[in-house]
Amino acid sequence: MTFEKIILGSRSPRRKELLSQIIPEASIEIIPPLNSEEAGFDRLCDLDAIQQRLISICTTKNNDVFQQVNQGGTVTGLILTADTIVVIQRQDSSYLVLGQPPAGPEWKQTVRDWFLEDFAGKTHRVITGLCVREAGQLRTEISQTFVTFHDRDYVHRHLEWYLSLEESVGKAGGYAVQGAGSIFVSRIEGSLSNVVGLPLENILRLLN
Repeated sequence: MTFEKIILGSRSPRRKELLSQIIPEASIEIIPPLNSEEAGFDRLCDLDAIQQRLISICTTKNNDVFQQVNQGGTVTGLILTADTIVVIQRQDSSYLVLGQPPAGPEWKQTVRDWFLEDFAGKTHRVITGLCVREAGQLRTEISQTFVTFHDRDYVHRHLEWYLSLEESVGKAGGYAVQGAGSIFVSRIEGSLSNVVGLPLENILRLLN
């Protein structure tokens, strides 16, 4: 792979760090979308509909970044945007997207409920939508990883300690697999980097 520049449309330092593992950092330019508002996943309980909304969010981000760089003339290089969500499956087989914990003091109880009711002893999905723009062409892709947590007794035993670290704040699903949150994970099926925020395997394929 040879290219002059990849524009990463993201505010996430984790995504830049991940991308720099496979792309020279000097070739990466960070231009976050100007509009931080995103379409939500409210009232979406079908997995296909959730994935379609995810791709729509990534494409909207890509268009935002393209409009910024296009003001200066012809766009050179690629524009990469991504969005990662945590999806659980309820007992009635419907799906629910877990966002970031609330900003107020109730965040601890929210994460506590997620861990004990939705994660412990169960498998959930981490899904990343990708959008790459090159030479006016858009390519989109979905990466899905299955993450299984240890049983409820194990999670309950370590949960209050984990909450005291406040690592959950600002994290989709309330945990960071690249941090202390990894102690709760018993199995990962699929891309590990996807759970962190950017599936490097998919990126390599898209860039090639």
